[in-house]
Amino acid sequence: MSERTSSSDTSGCYEIRVQGHLHSRWSAWFDDLTVTNENNGTTLIRGDAVDQSALHGLLRKLADLGLPLLSVTHIGPDQADTCTTPTD
Repeated sequence: MSERTSSSDTSGCYEIRVQGHLHSRWSAWFDDLTVTNENNGTTLIRGDAVDQSALHGLLRKLADLGLPLLSVTHIGPDQADTCTTPTD
């Protein structure tokens, strides 16, 4: 049996890592999210998702670009200050 979480448990900051670099012209497509091309050949996209629907919309955009998804990490609303500053 699976456990359901409320939308308040899944809102907050997310870090999404994809294989390859995202061209700067696509950054505007991701609104208020931070897009960082990493030295290891991946792109880190970081920002707030108000709910699961918003997160899935973001993942659909990445799928449309054909970038392989490597990871999705929920940072959580209690660590919102870490959402705007990428960590190494």
